[in-house]
Amino acid sequence: MEDLLASIEALIFASDEPVSLEEISRALGVKFIAAREALDQLCTAYQDKKHGICLKEYNGRYIFVTKPEYASVIKEMHRKRITRLTPAALETLAIIAYKQPITRAEIEEIRGVKAEKTLLTLSKYGLIEEMGRKESIGNPIVYGTTEKFLQHFDLEDLSCLPEVLPEDLELVTAEEKEGDGEENQDQAE
Repeated sequence: MEDLLASIEALIFASDEPVSLEEISRALGVKFIAAREALDQLCTAYQDKKHGICLKEYNGRYIFVTKPEYASVIKEMHRKRITRLTPAALETLAIIAYKQPITRAEIEEIRGVKAEKTLLTLSKYGLIEEMGRKESIGNPIVYGTTEKFLQHFDLEDLSCLPEVLPEDLELVTAEEKEGDGEENQDQAE
């Protein structure tokens, strides 16, 4: 069993993307249930305080990540590599996360501004991807979030997204009405 644990640990550690239980089982030539039991033991072992990393599950896939309490230790080292997303990029990402699959035109309709550059940026960071094409006139590309998005925001899956509260919707609706009023006033002048 120790050899299986070490093999699973090495497999996950060596992968730059989360690994599914099926992939582990297939790669090591072991039964699914044996891989599951070993993976559970490994998860438990890494919850111990003496480890600076833990085994995290995202959408049924596993990857080693730094424990939150040690984030400050590595933050300085990665400071130059991390680029903060602009408010426009975060807004676009939120729209995609909640409305996916969604087209660029639908995003632009919600935001009221062009989204092409923002989509390219989010794509470059690996937070969104093309999911296919919508079956409508012109067959536009539809976008969705990636596993990297889940990892970045520490979500197991999309069902873990925060709920949009009614008061938040009222705020957005009020802002939209104000914007419409300003546009109508500009047109009247």
